[in-house]
Amino acid sequence: MKNIAIVVEDEPSAELLDEMEIEPPDTLLGLYQGTPLTERHWGYGNALPDRVLIFQGPHERESDDDDDLVVAIAETLIHEIGHYFGMSEEQIEEIEEKYWRGEDDEDGDAL
Repeated sequence: MKNIAIVVEDEPSAELLDEMEIEPPDTLLGLYQGTPLTERHWGYGNALPDRVLIFQGPHERESDDDDDLVVAIAETLIHEIGHYFGMSEEQIEEIEEKYWRGEDDEDGDAL
């Protein structure tokens, strides 16, 4: 991974939640901002870093304890980095579901 910043912010802004069409009680745990690798052309370059935003407040409110918080942050980070690699929501959710069910990938390796 190159030219990507991981930033922790306290809360998603009201403007961002409006833009993402997220209404309470739902919230936003993380967000990828940038151009996915799969959409970059030969002339791509000289750009500000892509960003993965992790929102601390929602993670803390959604977690039962410190262990749960660590898992939630890791899941969000992996999810947003999936977008950096050009994966869709559906592709990421499928991988997450297989992981939590303990299923193997196409090569027979555990996820």
